[in-house]
Amino acid sequence: MLDQLQALALRREDLEAQLADPAVYGDGSRLKAVNRELKELTPVVEAYEAYRQAERNREEAEKLLHDPEFRDLAQEELAAAKGELERLEGELRRLLLPRDPNDGRNVILELRSGVGGEESALFAASLLRMYTMYAQRQGWKLDIVHMNETELGGVKECSVLIEGEGVYSRLKFESGVHRVQRVPETESGGRIHTSAATVAVLPEAEEVDVEIDPKDLQIDTYRASGAGGQHVNKTESAIRITHLPTGLVVECQDERSQYKNKDKAMKVLRSRLYELERERQAAATAEERRGQVGSGDRSERIRTYNFPQGRVTDHRIGLTLYKIDAILDGDLDEIIDALVTADQAEKLKGGEEP
Repeated sequence: MLDQLQALALRREDLEAQLADPAVYGDGSRLKAVNRELKELTPVVEAYEAYRQAERNREEAEKLLHDPEFRDLAQEELAAAKGELERLEGELRRLLLPRDPNDGRNVILELRSGVGGEESALFAASLLRMYTMYAQRQGWKLDIVHMNETELGGVKECSVLIEGEGVYSRLKFESGVHRVQRVPETESGGRIHTSAATVAVLPEAEEVDVEIDPKDLQIDTYRASGAGGQHVNKTESAIRITHLPTGLVVECQDERSQYKNKDKAMKVLRSRLYELERERQAAATAEERRGQVGSGDRSERIRTYNFPQGRVTDHRIGLTLYKIDAILDGDLDEIIDALVTADQAEKLKGGEEP
Protein backbone atom coordinates (compact mmCIF):
# COMPACT_ATOMS: atom_id res chain seq x y z
CA MET A 1 0.00 0.00 0.00
CA LEU A 2 2.80 2.45 0.85
CA ASP A 3 4.45 1.91 -2.56
CA GLN A 4 1.13 2.73 -4.22
CA LEU A 5 0.80 5.86 -2.09
CA GLN A 6 4.31 6.99 -2.97
CA ALA A 7 3.48 6.58 -6.66
CA LEU A 8 0.33 8.67 -6.20
CA ALA A 9 2.34 11.41 -4.45
CA LEU A 10 4.72 11.52 -7.42
CA ARG A 11 1.77 11.62 -9.79
CA ARG A 12 0.35 14.64 -7.98
CA GLU A 13 3.70 16.44 -8.34
CA ASP A 14 3.60 15.69 -12.07
CA LEU A 15 0.06 17.05 -12.38
CA GLU A 16 0.97 20.23 -10.51
CA ALA A 17 3.91 20.70 -12.90
CA GLN A 18 1.53 20.28 -15.85
CA LEU A 19 -0.68 23.06 -14.48
CA ALA A 20 2.34 25.35 -14.59
CA ASP A 21 2.81 24.58 -18.30
CA PRO A 22 1.21 27.31 -20.51
CA ALA A 23 0.51 24.70 -23.18
CA VAL A 24 -2.01 23.00 -20.89
CA TYR A 25 -4.08 26.17 -20.65
CA GLY A 26 -4.40 26.21 -24.43
CA ASP A 27 -6.12 22.83 -24.34
CA GLY A 28 -9.43 23.07 -22.49
CA SER A 29 -10.15 19.35 -22.36
CA ARG A 30 -6.64 18.52 -21.13
CA LEU A 31 -6.82 21.25 -18.45
CA LYS A 32 -10.15 19.86 -17.26
CA ALA A 33 -8.75 16.31 -17.12
CA VAL A 34 -5.66 17.41 -15.17
CA ASN A 35 -7.73 19.38 -12.66
CA ARG A 36 -10.15 16.46 -12.22
CA GLU A 37 -7.36 13.95 -11.54
CA LEU A 38 -5.60 16.39 -9.22
CA LYS A 39 -8.80 16.88 -7.24
CA GLU A 40 -9.21 13.10 -6.88
CA LEU A 41 -5.60 12.55 -5.79
CA THR A 42 -5.26 15.41 -3.31
CA PRO A 43 -7.21 13.86 -0.37
CA VAL A 44 -5.23 10.61 -0.70
CA VAL A 45 -1.83 12.30 -0.92
CA GLU A 46 -2.62 14.67 1.98
CA ALA A 47 -3.60 11.69 4.15
CA TYR A 48 -0.38 9.93 3.10
CA GLU A 49 1.71 12.98 4.04
CA ALA A 50 -0.03 13.08 7.43
CA TYR A 51 0.74 9.37 7.85
CA ARG A 52 4.44 9.94 7.12
CA GLN A 53 4.49 12.80 9.66
CA ALA A 54 2.90 10.52 12.26
CA GLU A 55 5.60 7.93 11.52
CA ARG A 56 8.30 10.53 12.12
CA ASN A 57 6.61 11.52 15.38
CA ARG A 58 6.59 7.89 16.48
CA GLU A 59 10.29 7.47 15.68
CA GLU A 60 11.19 10.61 17.62
CA ALA A 61 9.15 9.45 20.61
CA GLU A 62 10.83 6.03 20.55
CA LYS A 63 14.27 7.70 20.67
CA LEU A 64 13.26 9.83 23.66
CA LEU A 65 12.15 6.75 25.61
CA HIS A 66 15.82 6.08 26.36
CA ASP A 67 16.19 9.46 28.06
CA PRO A 68 14.96 9.20 31.70
CA GLU A 69 14.26 12.93 31.77
CA PHE A 70 11.79 12.77 28.86
CA ARG A 71 10.47 9.23 29.27
CA ASP A 72 6.97 10.17 30.53
CA LEU A 73 6.48 12.76 27.80
CA ALA A 74 7.82 10.34 25.19
CA GLN A 75 5.34 7.66 26.26
CA GLU A 76 2.45 10.11 25.80
CA GLU A 77 3.70 11.20 22.40
CA LEU A 78 4.31 7.60 21.35
CA ALA A 79 0.75 6.59 22.30
CA ALA A 80 -0.64 9.60 20.39
CA ALA A 81 1.47 8.82 17.30
CA LYS A 82 0.40 5.16 17.30
CA GLY A 83 -3.25 6.16 17.58
CA GLU A 84 -2.87 8.63 14.72
CA LEU A 85 -1.12 6.03 12.56
CA GLU A 86 -3.94 3.56 13.14
CA ARG A 87 -6.56 6.17 12.27
CA LEU A 88 -4.72 7.30 9.15
CA GLU A 89 -4.15 3.74 7.97
CA GLY A 90 -7.90 3.14 8.07
CA GLU A 91 -8.50 6.43 6.27
CA LEU A 92 -5.97 5.54 3.56
CA ARG A 93 -7.51 2.11 3.01
CA ARG A 94 -10.89 3.77 2.60
CA LEU A 95 -9.52 6.38 0.18
CA LEU A 96 -7.79 3.69 -1.89
CA LEU A 97 -10.93 1.61 -2.38
CA PRO A 98 -11.66 1.20 -6.10
CA ARG A 99 -13.84 4.09 -7.23
CA ASP A 100 -17.11 3.52 -8.99
CA PRO A 101 -16.26 4.67 -12.53
CA ASN A 102 -19.69 6.28 -12.77
CA ASP A 103 -19.36 8.42 -9.62
CA GLY A 104 -18.45 11.53 -11.57
CA ARG A 105 -21.38 11.26 -13.99
CA ASN A 106 -24.61 13.23 -14.11
CA VAL A 107 -27.79 11.21 -13.59
CA ILE A 108 -31.17 10.54 -15.09
CA LEU A 109 -33.52 10.18 -12.11
CA GLU A 110 -36.84 8.49 -12.85
CA LEU A 111 -39.86 8.41 -10.55
CA ARG A 112 -42.95 6.24 -10.93
CA SER A 113 -45.98 6.00 -8.69
CA GLY A 114 -46.74 2.49 -7.49
CA VAL A 115 -49.49 0.83 -5.50
CA GLY A 116 -51.82 3.30 -3.84
CA GLY A 117 -53.41 5.15 -6.75
CA GLU A 118 -53.65 8.94 -6.37
CA GLU A 119 -51.96 8.86 -2.96
CA SER A 120 -48.95 7.12 -4.52
CA ALA A 121 -48.80 9.79 -7.26
CA LEU A 122 -48.92 12.56 -4.64
CA PHE A 123 -46.09 10.84 -2.74
CA ALA A 124 -44.05 10.63 -5.97
CA ALA A 125 -44.57 14.39 -6.33
CA SER A 126 -43.25 14.84 -2.78
CA LEU A 127 -40.16 12.80 -3.66
CA LEU A 128 -39.59 14.88 -6.79
CA ARG A 129 -39.79 18.03 -4.66
CA MET A 130 -37.35 16.46 -2.15
CA TYR A 131 -34.76 15.68 -4.83
CA THR A 132 -35.26 19.09 -6.44
CA MET A 133 -34.57 20.85 -3.13
CA TYR A 134 -31.58 18.60 -2.45
CA ALA A 135 -30.16 19.42 -5.88
CA GLN A 136 -30.56 23.12 -5.11
CA ARG A 137 -28.69 22.67 -1.81
CA GLN A 138 -25.85 20.97 -3.68
CA GLY A 139 -25.68 23.61 -6.41
CA TRP A 140 -26.72 21.10 -9.07
CA LYS A 141 -28.82 21.84 -12.16
CA LEU A 142 -32.08 19.91 -12.53
CA ASP A 143 -34.08 19.73 -15.77
CA ILE A 144 -37.38 17.92 -16.23
CA VAL A 145 -37.26 15.71 -19.32
CA HIS A 146 -40.73 14.18 -19.12
CA MET A 147 -43.61 14.50 -16.66
CA ASN A 148 -46.96 12.73 -16.53
CA GLU A 149 -49.07 14.41 -13.84
CA THR A 150 -52.49 13.67 -12.34
CA GLU A 151 -55.40 16.07 -11.95
CA LEU A 152 -54.52 16.64 -8.26
CA GLY A 153 -50.87 17.47 -8.90
CA GLY A 154 -49.48 13.99 -8.37
CA VAL A 155 -46.79 12.42 -10.54
CA LYS A 156 -47.55 9.18 -12.38
CA GLU A 157 -44.05 9.12 -13.86
CA CYS A 158 -41.29 11.56 -14.62
CA SER A 159 -37.66 11.71 -15.77
CA VAL A 160 -35.26 14.46 -14.71
CA LEU A 161 -31.67 15.17 -15.68
CA ILE A 162 -29.46 16.27 -12.76
CA GLU A 163 -26.07 17.77 -13.60
CA GLY A 164 -23.27 18.75 -11.24
CA GLU A 165 -20.26 17.69 -9.20
CA GLY A 166 -20.47 14.11 -7.90
CA VAL A 167 -24.20 13.72 -8.60
CA TYR A 168 -24.17 9.94 -9.15
CA SER A 169 -21.85 9.30 -6.19
CA ARG A 170 -24.41 10.99 -3.90
CA LEU A 171 -27.67 9.70 -5.42
CA LYS A 172 -26.84 6.15 -6.55
CA PHE A 173 -28.21 4.53 -3.39
CA GLU A 174 -31.65 6.13 -3.91
CA SER A 175 -32.75 3.49 -6.43
CA GLY A 176 -35.52 1.28 -5.13
CA VAL A 177 -39.01 1.35 -3.64
CA HIS A 178 -39.82 4.25 -1.29
CA ARG A 179 -42.82 3.56 0.96
CA VAL A 180 -45.04 6.14 2.65
CA GLN A 181 -47.41 5.70 5.59
CA ARG A 182 -49.81 8.60 6.19
CA VAL A 183 -53.44 9.69 6.24
CA PRO A 184 -54.28 10.84 2.69
CA GLU A 185 -55.99 14.20 2.27
CA THR A 186 -58.76 12.35 0.45
CA GLU A 187 -59.33 10.01 3.43
CA SER A 188 -62.30 11.15 5.51
CA GLY A 189 -62.02 8.41 8.13
CA GLY A 190 -58.51 9.30 9.27
CA ARG A 191 -57.09 5.87 8.40
CA ILE A 192 -53.40 5.50 7.69
CA HIS A 193 -52.70 4.27 4.16
CA THR A 194 -49.51 2.69 2.86
CA SER A 195 -48.42 3.38 -0.70
CA ALA A 196 -45.18 3.42 -2.61
CA ALA A 197 -43.23 5.03 -5.42
CA THR A 198 -40.24 3.73 -7.34
CA VAL A 199 -37.00 5.65 -7.89
CA ALA A 200 -34.39 4.76 -10.49
CA VAL A 201 -31.05 6.58 -10.62
CA LEU A 202 -29.22 6.01 -13.91
CA PRO A 203 -25.73 7.35 -14.68
CA GLU A 204 -25.94 9.58 -17.73
CA ALA A 205 -24.37 7.79 -20.67
CA GLU A 206 -22.24 9.53 -23.27
CA GLU A 207 -22.51 8.80 -26.98
CA VAL A 208 -19.22 6.87 -26.81
CA ASP A 209 -20.69 4.58 -24.11
CA VAL A 210 -23.66 3.37 -26.14
CA GLU A 211 -23.80 2.94 -29.90
CA ILE A 212 -27.33 3.39 -31.23
CA ASP A 213 -28.15 2.54 -34.83
CA PRO A 214 -30.60 5.18 -36.17
CA LYS A 215 -32.40 2.36 -38.04
CA ASP A 216 -33.33 0.89 -34.64
CA LEU A 217 -35.30 4.01 -33.69
CA GLN A 218 -38.92 4.90 -34.30
CA ILE A 219 -39.39 8.63 -33.67
CA ASP A 220 -42.88 10.11 -33.31
CA THR A 221 -43.91 13.71 -32.70
CA TYR A 222 -47.06 14.86 -30.93
CA ARG A 223 -48.57 17.90 -29.30
CA ALA A 224 -47.41 18.35 -25.70
CA SER A 225 -50.08 18.61 -23.02
CA GLY A 226 -50.16 18.91 -19.26
CA ALA A 227 -52.50 17.53 -16.61
CA GLY A 228 -56.17 17.62 -17.56
CA GLY A 229 -55.41 18.16 -21.22
CA GLN A 230 -54.11 21.71 -20.76
CA HIS A 231 -51.82 22.36 -23.72
CA VAL A 232 -48.22 23.23 -22.99
CA ASN A 233 -47.85 24.47 -26.57
CA LYS A 234 -49.74 24.32 -29.82
CA THR A 235 -47.09 22.72 -32.03
CA GLU A 236 -46.05 19.09 -32.32
CA SER A 237 -42.77 19.59 -30.49
CA ALA A 238 -43.07 16.64 -28.09
CA ILE A 239 -40.98 13.60 -28.99
CA ARG A 240 -41.51 9.89 -28.43
CA ILE A 241 -38.58 7.59 -29.27
CA THR A 242 -39.02 3.81 -29.39
CA HIS A 243 -35.89 1.64 -29.42
CA LEU A 244 -37.14 -1.27 -31.51
CA PRO A 245 -34.66 -4.01 -30.41
CA THR A 246 -35.46 -3.54 -26.69
CA GLY A 247 -38.92 -1.98 -26.81
CA LEU A 248 -37.77 0.92 -24.60
CA VAL A 249 -39.92 4.03 -25.02
CA VAL A 250 -38.75 7.52 -24.03
CA GLU A 251 -40.77 10.72 -24.20
CA CYS A 252 -39.85 14.38 -23.78
CA GLN A 253 -42.17 17.37 -23.99
CA ASP A 254 -40.52 19.82 -21.62
CA GLU A 255 -38.98 22.07 -24.27
CA ARG A 256 -40.81 24.08 -26.95
CA SER A 257 -38.12 23.07 -29.44
CA GLN A 258 -38.54 19.67 -31.09
CA TYR A 259 -34.75 19.47 -31.48
CA LYS A 260 -34.14 20.06 -27.77
CA ASN A 261 -36.77 17.51 -26.81
CA LYS A 262 -35.17 14.94 -29.10
CA ASP A 263 -31.74 15.66 -27.58
CA LYS A 264 -33.05 15.16 -24.04
CA ALA A 265 -34.96 12.01 -25.00
CA MET A 266 -31.80 10.54 -26.56
CA LYS A 267 -29.90 11.22 -23.32
CA VAL A 268 -32.50 9.24 -21.39
CA LEU A 269 -32.51 6.42 -23.95
CA ARG A 270 -28.71 6.13 -23.93
CA SER A 271 -28.73 6.04 -20.12
CA ARG A 272 -31.40 3.33 -20.01
CA LEU A 273 -29.51 1.19 -22.54
CA TYR A 274 -26.29 1.78 -20.59
CA GLU A 275 -28.07 0.69 -17.40
CA LEU A 276 -29.39 -2.47 -19.11
CA GLU A 277 -25.82 -3.41 -20.02
CA ARG A 278 -24.61 -2.64 -16.47
CA GLU A 279 -27.36 -4.85 -15.03
CA ARG A 280 -26.40 -7.66 -17.41
CA GLN A 281 -22.76 -7.42 -16.33
CA ALA A 282 -23.75 -7.17 -12.67
CA ALA A 283 -25.83 -10.34 -12.94
CA ALA A 284 -22.80 -12.11 -14.37
CA THR A 285 -20.68 -11.00 -11.40
CA ALA A 286 -23.38 -11.00 -8.70
CA GLU A 287 -21.16 -12.87 -6.26
CA GLU A 288 -18.60 -10.08 -6.33
CA ARG A 289 -21.23 -7.46 -5.51
CA ARG A 290 -22.90 -9.27 -2.61
CA GLY A 291 -21.36 -6.95 0.00
CA GLN A 292 -22.63 -3.67 -1.39
CA VAL A 293 -25.35 -1.64 0.35
CA GLY A 294 -28.46 -2.73 -1.49
CA SER A 295 -28.45 -4.02 -5.01
CA GLY A 296 -29.99 -0.93 -6.54
CA ASP A 297 -32.83 -3.20 -7.61
CA ARG A 298 -35.91 -1.09 -8.16
CA SER A 299 -38.11 -3.82 -6.65
CA GLU A 300 -36.24 -3.59 -3.34
CA ARG A 301 -37.99 -1.63 -0.57
CA ILE A 302 -35.29 0.67 0.72
CA ARG A 303 -36.97 3.38 2.81
CA THR A 304 -40.17 4.16 4.72
CA TYR A 305 -41.53 7.65 5.36
CA ASN A 306 -43.93 7.41 8.35
CA PHE A 307 -45.83 10.66 8.82
CA PRO A 308 -47.77 9.83 12.05
CA GLN A 309 -44.46 9.08 13.82
CA GLY A 310 -42.51 11.79 11.96
CA ARG A 311 -39.79 9.31 11.05
CA VAL A 312 -37.84 8.15 8.03
CA THR A 313 -36.24 4.69 8.16
CA ASP A 314 -33.67 3.36 5.71
CA HIS A 315 -34.06 -0.41 5.94
CA ARG A 316 -30.70 -1.31 4.40
CA ILE A 317 -28.65 0.16 7.24
CA GLY A 318 -31.29 0.31 9.98
CA LEU A 319 -31.10 4.11 10.23
CA THR A 320 -34.14 5.95 11.61
CA LEU A 321 -34.33 9.74 11.75
CA TYR A 322 -37.18 11.66 13.36
CA LYS A 323 -37.13 14.66 11.05
CA ILE A 324 -39.42 13.75 8.17
CA ASP A 325 -40.28 17.37 7.31
CA ALA A 326 -36.61 18.38 7.01
CA ILE A 327 -35.82 15.32 4.88
CA LEU A 328 -38.71 15.99 2.51
CA ASP A 329 -37.41 19.56 2.28
CA GLY A 330 -34.18 18.19 0.82
CA ASP A 331 -32.09 17.59 3.98
CA LEU A 332 -30.74 14.26 2.75
CA ASP A 333 -27.04 14.49 3.62
CA GLU A 334 -27.27 12.54 6.90
CA ILE A 335 -28.93 9.56 5.18
CA ILE A 336 -26.67 9.68 2.12
CA ASP A 337 -23.48 10.03 4.22
CA ALA A 338 -24.52 7.00 6.28
CA LEU A 339 -25.18 4.94 3.13
CA VAL A 340 -21.81 5.90 1.61
CA THR A 341 -20.01 5.05 4.87
CA ALA A 342 -21.81 1.69 5.16
CA ASP A 343 -20.92 0.82 1.57
CA GLN A 344 -17.25 1.63 2.19
CA ALA A 345 -17.26 -0.43 5.39
CA GLU A 346 -18.75 -3.42 3.58
CA LYS A 347 -16.12 -3.19 0.86
CA LEU A 348 -13.31 -3.02 3.44
CA LYS A 349 -14.80 -5.94 5.39
CA GLY A 350 -15.11 -7.87 2.16
CA GLY A 351 -11.35 -7.83 1.86
CA GLU A 352 -11.07 -5.64 -1.22
CA GLU A 353 -7.42 -4.79 -1.53
CA PRO A 354 -6.45 -1.18 -2.30
